[in-house]
Order: sequence, then structure tokens, then C-alpha cells
Amino acid sequence: MRLIGLDPGLRLTGWGVIEVDGNRLRHVAHGVVRVTTAGTLADRLRELFDGVAAVVEAQRPLEAAIEETFVNVNPGSTLKLGQARGVVLLAPARAGLPVFEYAANLVKKSVTGAGHADKRQIAMMVGRLLPGVDTTADAADALAVAICHAHHRAAAKRMEAVL
Repeated sequence: MRLIGLDPGLRLTGWGVIEVDGNRLRHVAHGVVRVTTAGTLADRLRELFDGVAAVVEAQRPLEAAIEETFVNVNPGSTLKLGQARGVVLLAPARAGLPVFEYAANLVKKSVTGAGHADKRQIAMMVGRLLPGVDTTADAADALAVAICHAHHRAAAKRMEAVL
């Protein structure tokens, strides 16, 4: 089963694709969708949508997982991140994929064993779980979301069925 993990951001959105076969995980690809800082918010959101949609189309995952947004101290930044997250949720949904969401602490705990791990710890454990992967923080976070989904997808699917 091919899964994509997405770590939303308005400027940088990390993505990571893994193959899951039972308990085995295999790295497929990863990267970052970069959005220019110039232009209107609407233009930037369209650029983000187009970038994520292109990755989904090229990688052909069967399911998508996205990290939930935490509330920032700055309400304006939180609102913009929420809008970017909505666009990132929409891209795989428009492609017909089931989309699952995971709290940041659950992602960190699933990958490192600690719910408050820092980005360096996440990147190190992603490299251990997916040998040979060397990536940026945003793409490592996205791969961590995909790994979290691989570990929790059966429970997430049961919960989705109940709702």
C-alpha cells in the first residue's frame, strides 16, 4: 500500500511517500512544495494546491495522512496556516483519496517514542526507520506523518467508519 504524508505550511509543505507491506516500510520519495512569498494569499494558496495536487498525481498514493495544526501564539499566523492546511487537505481529497489526520504529538510519539520530540530527533528516527533517507526537516516531518499513518491506519479506518 502506498501512503503519502503531508506536513502543511504556507511557504513550505513537506511530503513523503512510503510503501507499506505488513510491518515493512519502504521509502519511495519525498520533497517539499515551495510557495513564493510574493502575491496575494489567494495566489499563494492556488500555487500550494497545484503543487500538492501534482505530487499526488505523480506519486499515486492510495491514502493520505496530514498533520493537524497546533495553535500558534500569533492568531494571524495560525489563521493563514489553517487556510494552507485546508488546501493541503483538499488536494488529495479531490484526487479521490481517503485523508486521515493525526495530532503532532501522536506523530512524534509514533516515530520517536516521545510526544515532544524535536525536529532533529524526528529526522534521525525517520532515517532509522527508512534506511538511507537523508532529508530536510519539512520532508522528514511528512515522512513521519506517513509512518504514523502506517502504524495507526487500521484504527483510523475503524474510527472513520463510525463517524
